[in-house]
Amino acid sequence: MPSGCGEQNLIILAPNIYILQYLEVTAQLTPTIRQTAIGYLQSGYQGQLNYRHSDGSYSTFGYGASNTWCVFMLFLYCASLNWVVMRLFMARLTAFVMRSFGLARSFIFIDPSVLQSAKDWLISKQGSDGCFMQQGTLYHNAMKGGVGDNVTMTAYIVASLLELDVLVTDPIITNALSCLRPVVGNVGNTYATALLAYTFSLAGETSTRAQLLNALDNVAITEGNELHWSQTSSGDTLAVEISSYVLLAVLSVQPLTTANLGYANRIVNWLVTQQNPYGGFSSTQDTVVALHALSLLAAEVFSLEGSNTITVQSSSVAGELYNFNVNRDNRLLYQEKLLKNVPGRYSVRAKGSTCVSVQVCTFTCLTSTSMLVPVLLVMFSFVLPGCMFPQHPDTH
Repeated sequence: MPSGCGEQNLIILAPNIYILQYLEVTAQLTPTIRQTAIGYLQSGYQGQLNYRHSDGSYSTFGYGASNTWCVFMLFLYCASLNWVVMRLFMARLTAFVMRSFGLARSFIFIDPSVLQSAKDWLISKQGSDGCFMQQGTLYHNAMKGGVGDNVTMTAYIVASLLELDVLVTDPIITNALSCLRPVVGNVGNTYATALLAYTFSLAGETSTRAQLLNALDNVAITEGNELHWSQTSSGDTLAVEISSYVLLAVLSVQPLTTANLGYANRIVNWLVTQQNPYGGFSSTQDTVVALHALSLLAAEVFSLEGSNTITVQSSSVAGELYNFNVNRDNRLLYQEKLLKNVPGRYSVRAKGSTCVSVQVCTFTCLTSTSMLVPVLLVMFSFVLPGCMFPQHPDTH
């Protein structure tokens, strides 16, 4: 159920839309699930209007003059812990609201004037060179050089507009693309490259898209059958968001080839290992982008056929034995069992013809508040022969 400040409300609202879209496209949306989800959307929509300014823009707490930055201090419990002091970019939040409301129109009533006023406000922030300008400083170090510059902000807003089927010939889009094209060959970081790849994929500029995907392929990190990207060689909190944007870029051009599906599959193999025990990721923003990308691929490869049996067995004498059956009747059901012989050795085997994700989570809780509480999270992801594809993209 969406709640909290303007950003928190929206970040909970958006995943409901992606899940509804996936269930509807795959004909799995039951009347009960639809009714519940629509209730969440309506509540989130009404709640978000509390943070709307008279000029059509949005801010985190809904007060103060409409300027480009909304300054606040907040212990953001639903985001990564290093978001302690930050400045929220109103243009980005307004674009996020506009995109979410636009997508929600398929399920609930959204006042057209609300969408139009948000678009009009964004247009008013576009410079003569087509770029969307920012003011102030972004205090999340990992985001500097990412969303903290005019190029990535412009790319984000353009992608949001194109997702709402705004025509590429619309002046706001053509001017913004004119801002972005000159920097394509001189992008300074992986985050910006991935976001630009997605933006130009939506814009249908295949040669620019191919150039950006080639650059990303050169810096991809391969680990077995997994593929991902990072802002730094040692890894960072942006890795999930970057990899998700690459996945969105690969999936945004139709028809998808078997080779592209195989490339996308390797990205998904890595993404699912980054999920926390509750299905989300390390921060709110990467959770939204990742769920968007994962739901698109899930819809592309969905099939009602096939089943799978996962066997989990302890190696101890007379140890535990659990069988998890996944079929067309319970494929949406979350199944779990408490493992009793811990510490201990367990084997996990999969037999069947459909894809499954198996996650093993171990929590160690200490009673002393003066001691750190270690948490170990291990993810196993099985990709069976029935859903494997060739591993190299033919997009560039």
